[in-house]
Amino acid sequence: MPPSATVHFCQNCGPSDLLDLHAKLTGSGLAKTVMVVERGCMNGCASPVSMAMQGPGRATYFFNGVDPAADAEDIVATLHAYLATPDGWIEDAQPCGRLRFCLVGRVPALSC
Repeated sequence: MPPSATVHFCQNCGPSDLLDLHAKLTGSGLAKTVMVVERGCMNGCASPVSMAMQGPGRATYFFNGVDPAADAEDIVATLHAYLATPDGWIEDAQPCGRLRFCLVGRVPALSC
């Protein structure tokens, strides 16, 4: 079964350690639903670490200034909010904690 969401981290500007995030995903029951990957430069170099969140039929979110270890709980909370909507469009960002201040942009899902 393919993941419901993928979280991309820029491997050029970070993260050196995703263990805390993987542990939080496992503890929250999201480990089988969410895939975490590292990608090449995501062009957010001015404020590392860059992170993107996307899923099939869902909006795409782009964040800068994320600390994958320190923000692991907020990343998990954001993923819960993201997956709770049919199109990934988060209306109330309060549960996302500090991540809501790291948001650079969101793009609606493709409609084909």
